[in-house]
Amino acid sequence: MHLLMVEDNPDLVANVVDFLEDHGHTLDIAYNGFSALGFALEKNYDAMILDLMLPGLSGFEVCSKLRNSGLSIPILMLTARDGLDDKLEGFACGADDYLIKPFALLELEARLLAIARRGQSASLGEAAEHLRVADLDLDLATRRLTRAESVLDLPPIPMKLLEALMRRAPHLVSRAELERTIWGDEPPDSDALRAHLHLLRQIIDKPFSHPLLHTVRGFGYRLGDDEKL
Repeated sequence: MHLLMVEDNPDLVANVVDFLEDHGHTLDIAYNGFSALGFALEKNYDAMILDLMLPGLSGFEVCSKLRNSGLSIPILMLTARDGLDDKLEGFACGADDYLIKPFALLELEARLLAIARRGQSASLGEAAEHLRVADLDLDLATRRLTRAESVLDLPPIPMKLLEALMRRAPHLVSRAELERTIWGDEPPDSDALRAHLHLLRQIIDKPFSHPLLHTVRGFGYRLGDDEKL
């Protein structure tokens, strides 16, 4: 698994990283709430280990902001706060599981594997459905794309970009995340992403009365019907 650990205790981080990496997993580390948001929004993780008591933003705030952005990353809250009210608040803001410190490393790994599997199952379930934004509809089973009942033909890369944007609509998707969707960790040196997005915009927006694809300068792109906001 590729994991994000959000924890400000360096000794605990070292213990967890040593154990999980020995078991074949890879981890990125964020030591405060703001860094956690940056990592989670720019990279794709199988699961997140999230402490509650963090500098900047609390774990509750991080979890709520990620869920409000449309991100469905599985989240395991890891904390010494064992009160029922804390657990209920954690689940209410979008956590998938809650583990109390101190804990067994084997149990931590088992819980992470469980929530990661549930997240993968949910993604597979979504694949049989339609994605719809305003009058734009994508059938993920057949790859049939329509807008206002007109059938649109997209090349493979713009189609992948559109799917990523539709899954997160109307929320922002960063440029880095879109590049990773297409090229993994080795994006091309040229401005290929902009060219593919230009083609996407020409096909899904230009023939119609109002645009759905919007550029948020300096941040990324989003798909949404601004006329209904």
